[in-house]
Amino acid sequence: MSAPSPNEPADAAQETFISHLVELRQRIVRAAAAVIIVFLALVYWAPDIFRLFSAPLINALPVGGKMIVTDVTGSFFVPMKVTMLVAFLIALPMVLYQLWMFVAPGLYRHERRLIMPLVVSSYVLFLVGVAFAYFLVFPTVFKFMAHYNAPLGADMSTDIDKYLSFAMTTFLAFGITFEVPVVVIVLVRFGLVSVAKLREIRPYVVVGAFIIAAVVTPPDVVSQLLLAVPLCLLYELGLWLSIFFVRHTTVPDAAEEGAE
Repeated sequence: MSAPSPNEPADAAQETFISHLVELRQRIVRAAAAVIIVFLALVYWAPDIFRLFSAPLINALPVGGKMIVTDVTGSFFVPMKVTMLVAFLIALPMVLYQLWMFVAPGLYRHERRLIMPLVVSSYVLFLVGVAFAYFLVFPTVFKFMAHYNAPLGADMSTDIDKYLSFAMTTFLAFGITFEVPVVVIVLVRFGLVSVAKLREIRPYVVVGAFIIAAVVTPPDVVSQLLLAVPLCLLYELGLWLSIFFVRHTTVPDAAEEGAE
């Protein structure tokens, strides 16, 4: 019997790395395909989707205010981008599912059972964050800015591409912010950090929340508070839910884990 080659461990590690890259590519392709399929199904209604998307700004504009197009192709590509954003939101469960399934092989059986609850809760919370921005933050900020412009005698006319950039940044900021409870639960459930430690760093989280709000939101106090305050409250919600979640979930014994 021949002795094992000293290069065999390195070859095995390289094969494992390549197999992970192949699986990652497959997951990304499936997630992208889901978004593209939804986009193609919605593209016919792109103008209607953009009108709904821009409604918070249109409703807040003063008399004479309007949206403008400063780019030759803006009136075509901006509605397409908005439709792609909507397609991404609709296909987000598939995107999150592919992400979690890529991570799943490295988890124990009892941890893999958490994949679907995490996908569902992550999706719902992200949508809640986007809805919070659309129905509360946008009208509040736009009305505030419209009233602020009035004494200056300046006409409020916003380019549709600028509005898209602002809206996408705000949606992303609030969508990620509302994922805080899920992040806290995952950290506690997988033993990466304890609830006591999370309570200990609470003051730093509050300061960090206001710093994040100052960076990602427009330079006005209203929008910054509308992001920082929910972020702090969601952190507290995550702490409470993590205690409840860990208390009511059981970890399989060593024999079950060894069977994996």
